[in-house]
Amino acid sequence: MKCNPFQKVFTTPFELQSHLESLRKQGKKLVTTNGCFDIIHSGHVQYLTDAARLGDLLVVGINSDESVRKLKGPNRPIQSEQNRAAVLASLCMIDAVFVFSEENPLAFLEILKPDIHVKGGDYPDNIIEKPVVEKYGGVIKIVSLKSGYSTSSIIEKIRSS
Repeated sequence: MKCNPFQKVFTTPFELQSHLESLRKQGKKLVTTNGCFDIIHSGHVQYLTDAARLGDLLVVGINSDESVRKLKGPNRPIQSEQNRAAVLASLCMIDAVFVFSEENPLAFLEILKPDIHVKGGDYPDNIIEKPVVEKYGGVIKIVSLKSGYSTSSIIEKIRSS
């Protein structure tokens, strides 16, 4: 039977929490990460693969279109939040995806209480998620990024050609 990625897309962290409850009771280790994921490239695939290896369940929070515009500027995102969620959900290492509208992941981390929250190697040591994740016994893990790959550089290359 083929995978249906749309079954892995959830509308809210609360809906996802309910879905994860029985899996967490079985001792499954929850790993979360978040980002814009505007144009998926091999750097994203490596990052998400490395994140998934840290636990049993990988959940990805995707910034809403509005929050991407606030973070990246008026010309972003390139793809809608629904398209970005569908593409990420189709990746085998991801167990669930949802869109969040806040500019940072603190609210959904309070709800999901991950065992591990993953950030890319381009983040500073003073990660704002750390106090929330540690409050529930979780840890922050930094995963190194594949150099030479970024959505911004892909967009720039397209615009200049």
